[in-house]
Amino acid sequence: MKQRIGLFLGPLLFLIILFIPSITGLDHAPRAVLAVTVFVATWWITEAIPIPATSLMPLILLPLTGGTNEQVAANAYADPIVFMYMGGFIIALAIEKWNLHRRIAMTIISMMGSSSNHVILGTMIATAFISMWISNAATALMMLPIALALIEEIKTAKFLSPESAHKFSKALLLTVAYSASIGGLATLIGSVPNAVFAAVAASSLDRSVSFAQWMLFALPITIILLIVLYLLLTKWLFKIDDADQVSSDFAKKELHNLGPMSYEEKLTGLVFLIVSVLWISSSALPASLHLSDTVIAMIGAVLLFLIPARADKGGLLVWKDMSKLSWGILLLFGGGLSLAAAFEDSGLTKWFGGILGIVEPLPLILIVIVLTTGILFLTEVMSNTAVSNMLMPISIGLAAAINQDPFFIMGVVALSSTCAFMLPISTPPNAAVFSSDELDMKDMIKAGFILNIFTIIIISLFVYFWLPIAFGL
Repeated sequence: MKQRIGLFLGPLLFLIILFIPSITGLDHAPRAVLAVTVFVATWWITEAIPIPATSLMPLILLPLTGGTNEQVAANAYADPIVFMYMGGFIIALAIEKWNLHRRIAMTIISMMGSSSNHVILGTMIATAFISMWISNAATALMMLPIALALIEEIKTAKFLSPESAHKFSKALLLTVAYSASIGGLATLIGSVPNAVFAAVAASSLDRSVSFAQWMLFALPITIILLIVLYLLLTKWLFKIDDADQVSSDFAKKELHNLGPMSYEEKLTGLVFLIVSVLWISSSALPASLHLSDTVIAMIGAVLLFLIPARADKGGLLVWKDMSKLSWGILLLFGGGLSLAAAFEDSGLTKWFGGILGIVEPLPLILIVIVLTTGILFLTEVMSNTAVSNMLMPISIGLAAAINQDPFFIMGVVALSSTCAFMLPISTPPNAAVFSSDELDMKDMIKAGFILNIFTIIIISLFVYFWLPIAFGL
């Protein structure tokens, strides 16, 4: 039903905005861009057709309507950030192909000790760390079988009372879902909105955001949110009295079953390590090397095709592996950046700035809190990518209206649109763990709502106080 409504509503709104100038009072070009944006956003929200397919619409409609020219609309699809993300995806494919992610997860869990709370902490750290480099959906889908196996092991061995085992199951599954989203905040490739932030900053503001800069800003937020999550689940909502009775042998058994690291695992891990170190230290490298984050990602990706594998013909990756690449996400990036470029080119950003100028009298901290709250709850029912793609260009206009640096508002959009914890439909990780039938809807809503409140406070404070320091504003 939602898809059918969206299918007709999108074109209808497009025609109304485009052909009735009096509604907006805009000149033709910005009005055309607004009409296209509303059309595309409606189809993104309702998923009238697959989201990646909708993401190609700006390439068609922007030139046809006169919103902007073909060059401006098309260039966004080849933005350097798109290729940086592609490189990250390719490295993630190799990590998954050779099972390195499972080894990392089990190593972390086995190191954390023998209580149920420690198992939850180990799972949290493993999930968050992997999600920094791999999409939150892929991370959750990888960690879910591990979590379910841990739950089964504990139930079979009767380490805990039935009530405690029930609480442990819920806490562990919510840990996987929420840590996958929180971990993605820390890096530019961990969450789509982060990359949209960097791409829009480069295309619309001519300001580059390095991998290291973003980590400096967002990693502390990730760490604090994980601490809050751990305390919320283990000390408040699902406190277990006999938590110390659990053995961590499961993870050790899994590591034993995996056996020693293979040749392919070692080399994939080495490439991953080199790329990570270069990303983190890129600002300290000589400028003459021209090693941007995109170039570093591409070096890592190409190396994986060049380094030969022993267990298979060809390299650590072969071209058929690329069929698993998230091409749809790359198109989604392109569509969002195309709209952002058209916003700037047509002058629509200034129009939004004028409308949003009504909030100028409010203190910046209050604006940040209101925006964080609104976006965070909006992304509970919408795709985080759709939210960030729609709001990032508008945020530049809002920043101009209130005479603030755009990074304040863009930072709110990026962070808030990643965090959605209340509903199974909010994020793929939430949907994945809810599908296990170990959780009730009320458990996720209650835990998610409380975590949302803490998240609003933490994001607002960090954007207001830490963002200007991290980005040198």
